[in-house]
Amino acid sequence: MKSACFVVQSVYDFDPRVRRKAEALVANGYSVDVLALRAPHGKKSYLLNGVNVHTVSLGKQRGSLARYFFEYATFFLWTFYRIPWQMLRKRYAVIDVNSLPDFLIFAPIVARWMGAKLALDLHEITPEFFMSQYRVAENTWTIRLLKYLEKISVRFADRVITINDPIADLLVGRGLSRSKSTVVMNAVDERRFAASLSPSAALEPRDPKKFVMMYHGTLTSIYGLDIAIEAFALAHKDMPGAELWILGSGTEKAALTNLAQERGLASKVNLIGQVAATEIPAWLNRCDAGILPIRRDVFLDFAFPNKLPEFIITGKAVIVARLKAIRHYFSEDALVYFEPNNPVDLAKQMVRAYQDPPLRSRLALKAREEYAPICWDVMKQRYLAVIDELIHPGRQAVEDLSATKITPSADDHGSPIGLQPPSVDSLSGIERFRKGPELERQ
Repeated sequence: MKSACFVVQSVYDFDPRVRRKAEALVANGYSVDVLALRAPHGKKSYLLNGVNVHTVSLGKQRGSLARYFFEYATFFLWTFYRIPWQMLRKRYAVIDVNSLPDFLIFAPIVARWMGAKLALDLHEITPEFFMSQYRVAENTWTIRLLKYLEKISVRFADRVITINDPIADLLVGRGLSRSKSTVVMNAVDERRFAASLSPSAALEPRDPKKFVMMYHGTLTSIYGLDIAIEAFALAHKDMPGAELWILGSGTEKAALTNLAQERGLASKVNLIGQVAATEIPAWLNRCDAGILPIRRDVFLDFAFPNKLPEFIITGKAVIVARLKAIRHYFSEDALVYFEPNNPVDLAKQMVRAYQDPPLRSRLALKAREEYAPICWDVMKQRYLAVIDELIHPGRQAVEDLSATKITPSADDHGSPIGLQPPSVDSLSGIERFRKGPELERQ
């Protein structure tokens, strides 16, 4: 049996991207180990859906740059010593290293000498992340150092995986060889969604007189929920019966509650709180439109939130910030775009979506059509092809599946089937490093 190892400096259970990849390999006959952080009160080692998970207790107390690099260095040293020891028993054919940090790819250097192939999955673009997080100028020594570490990391890896085409293009412009890079999008594992699509008995029946806009995720500044409330304050008089439901918890909850009260929207903005992941599909079925008011900056312009496909596969129109990565994949005929950081334009688009139900239906259908080429069925096969090519380099090169279209299965009523309970918080790992102490995806 072929063996593979994943390295990720996060809690494995709450990292849907790494879980999807690991479980895809298990389903294809691999023995899979994961080296990850330990959850609070979590186990040192455990088995989850056929994946052997080994953890280290490190915690996250992010804040300063010094603290970031301390945690990175500590995890690096643990994996540097742990991987060769496990390699003696498992003889990994491939090791999939997931950023941040980029230089984590050097931790399995001994395993590479022993024959393992190394894949570097860049969940983020590290220089832009730190520019956004710390308002650091691009010409500072810190960003120049991070770009240098990025450059030598992608050069050292046998294969580089990125999360979307705009990021791949950016990295190619910084020296990444396009021939050794592959895009594997963040997508929902649709086959796991079906069991959660039936309405929950614990939820009240949908009120047909209401128009519900819904957000589900962690409540932090980057998601722009204050912008959504400000926009709703401008638009609500033209939207009788409209409400904004916010699912999740986070550092901004109190501020958002106060803002809604100050704007006279206490009865129209419903901060529901944390919801179990298995209940999310039922909640999504109760809304009329999803809303993703993400702020735009040098880093977030490349964001492709997992929440977007979660709304799409549930058949909902989505009001979303016009970010570069999202706009790359979805046309104006698929989503209700508004200018990022602009509550006036968002208010206008809220009213537009509210007043035109046929428009919402057309948008939802078009979004599902445009999502098909990047759905998990396609991305999974692309990822498996990458791993196969690493292990068997003499075989045919990895095919470019970007033009492949797989239509999601549907029931007799046109509803999607076979879809995964989405995590309440997923923005390709942004919050894992933004929030600080343990981010637990709801």
